[in-house]
Amino acid sequence: MSSKAYEKRFPTCPEIPVFLGSEILHESRSDDGAIHIIERSCKLNVDAPRLLKKIAGVEYVFFIQKNTVNWKERTLRIEAHNETFANRVVVLETCSYSVHPENEEWTCFEQSASLDIKSFFGFESTVEKIAMKQYTSNIKRGKEVIEHYLKELISQGITFIPRWTPPPACRQKDERTPAVGHDANDEPLESGAHGMTKEPSGSSCPAAEAVSPDADKLDADYIERYLGQLTPMQESCLIRLRQWLQETHKGKIPKDEHILRFLRARDFNIDKAREMLCQSLSWRKQYQVDYILQSWRPPALLDEYYTGGWHYQDKDGRPLYILRLGQMDTKGLVKALGEESLLRHVLSINEEGQKRCEENTNIFGRPITSWTCLVDLEGLNMRHLWRPGVKALLRIIEVVEDNYPETLGRLLIVRAPRVFPVLWTLVSPFINENTRQKFLIYSGNNYQGPGGLIDYVDKDVIPDFLGGDCMCTVPEGGLVPKSLYQTEEESENSDHIRLWTETIYHSASVLKGAPHEIVVEILEGESVITWDFDILKGDVVFSLFHSKRAPETSHKEAALPSTATGDNTQLIDKTWVLGVDYSRVESPLVCREGESIQGSHVTRWPGFYILQWKMHGPLPCSGTSLPRVDDVLASLQVSSHKCKLIYYYEVLASKDFRGSMSSLESCNSGFSQLSGATTSSSQSQSSSHLSR
Repeated sequence: MSSKAYEKRFPTCPEIPVFLGSEILHESRSDDGAIHIIERSCKLNVDAPRLLKKIAGVEYVFFIQKNTVNWKERTLRIEAHNETFANRVVVLETCSYSVHPENEEWTCFEQSASLDIKSFFGFESTVEKIAMKQYTSNIKRGKEVIEHYLKELISQGITFIPRWTPPPACRQKDERTPAVGHDANDEPLESGAHGMTKEPSGSSCPAAEAVSPDADKLDADYIERYLGQLTPMQESCLIRLRQWLQETHKGKIPKDEHILRFLRARDFNIDKAREMLCQSLSWRKQYQVDYILQSWRPPALLDEYYTGGWHYQDKDGRPLYILRLGQMDTKGLVKALGEESLLRHVLSINEEGQKRCEENTNIFGRPITSWTCLVDLEGLNMRHLWRPGVKALLRIIEVVEDNYPETLGRLLIVRAPRVFPVLWTLVSPFINENTRQKFLIYSGNNYQGPGGLIDYVDKDVIPDFLGGDCMCTVPEGGLVPKSLYQTEEESENSDHIRLWTETIYHSASVLKGAPHEIVVEILEGESVITWDFDILKGDVVFSLFHSKRAPETSHKEAALPSTATGDNTQLIDKTWVLGVDYSRVESPLVCREGESIQGSHVTRWPGFYILQWKMHGPLPCSGTSLPRVDDVLASLQVSSHKCKLIYYYEVLASKDFRGSMSSLESCNSGFSQLSGATTSSSQSQSSSHLSR
């Protein structure tokens, strides 16, 4: 349709006043009719000062424009250059229209131009300004003109252009001609290492993907039903980020609703959203957040004194969470349970909120991706400004902001007392600007009547303690008895037994010139070493070595679970010679930031196997060669000489490998609650297997 609409601009276009007319210089078509090329001479009336036109001796300028329509590829390419003053000024312009690969209803548009002014009677600067002004004006008008002629086509009853098909003669010729390098009688090629088949060229059956069949496209019904209103640009950002996740996580990707939250949190800046999302996914995987709803059982103390709970939904269908913060003894809860238990409880609330959003989406038949929080501050006083309690609150806010963006649809704060501005001053700098805009604050009884809660929550849902008719089961709280406070010894122990002690992942740092290495001793052959690691920061090279000698190192504690800050341990002695003292048993694998790597190796000999991660950098150049531009740019972009990763490894008997739940777990998504299609990596028949 865009190509048809563009052709209506010729030979004249009233919608573009400076375009006075055109004349066809050359026209040709391919034998099959798929490609149509037209070359025109276009007459333009440039908006330039009269004096400049008089000095130049011209009233109009002429451009040569070449339009190439490829009906087979569904593209339109436009190339233009100036004919007037070509020896003084060189103007080159290229633009193209194409069908978006993910959505045929979209048209992709790209445009570029260059201007080279060699000399122009001393008016070079003036000509440059005129050219830039004219070019900017044409870009703004280009879309409007295309839309004008599209509407004109529709008014003429043309709403669809049939797809190009080759003439019968061409089809018969294609059917008789086998694909290059492929015999019509050949069988599909097989790869024994991965158990996959390679389809012959020309097969209409696409290869199986690790994601669901509809994961590579977004149709209008799906968007309206599950995602809500999206502009074409926003939809394109979602598809691009999802494709990147598919390439780096191999099917273990969150649902579109979750990806969309991170895009919205970063104003659809793909690079920023990708960085935020990758850090969050690694955080979920490292701390096993996926299983928190199954594993977390709040202590009886929380059930009694934590004054929060779910309560129906608001007028928009969002799940409604009520928090009676003014009645909560935050100091008592922190002293009795510790900061970590409160954080875990808040995370379980957020996980439950996402689950309720999905349920309400199915109930109401429209996308509901956030919830409403109603906070009652009646009773808030200086006790709530206790410094450790405020510190715990700020930490909780930071974790929620980083990992649950755009999940809060609205925050209704009622009965805010005079001390509230003090708390708000402490807390607000840690809250994202987009989130702060969702806050509605009522002091005193201002929440009653028009403009108050009744505008956002149905009358029959407003809780009784706020003057409504609905009985609310949220605990009333009260002071936590001091007899339940942790002793100083218990408090110190709880600092060491952190919330995430059950994580199976270790963290490590890789420094420039200082790789991180771990050693695995194998007592008998035919064992299996499995690994699973995520690159949190920087690019690293992963290698696996074998040695008959035990590495002599004083850092044997590296084999134990490392701390959250990460460590760096080197095992291979600098005097060791590769090929003599130790040998490489896996080819080096370059792992990029944000990638998730799973793999395994079937050992052939007893001895010591060393897993190594070292910083990836440009290859050293020889005396006769220069470093590649990509390597130079990559080295300039490294903000620090430090990479970070989390990893897990395990040693299994070969006969037990396929049946081991832990080995399968290392190949599964660490965020299954968010994943629309989670698959496990198929195990190779070969001795070594790597998957991204």
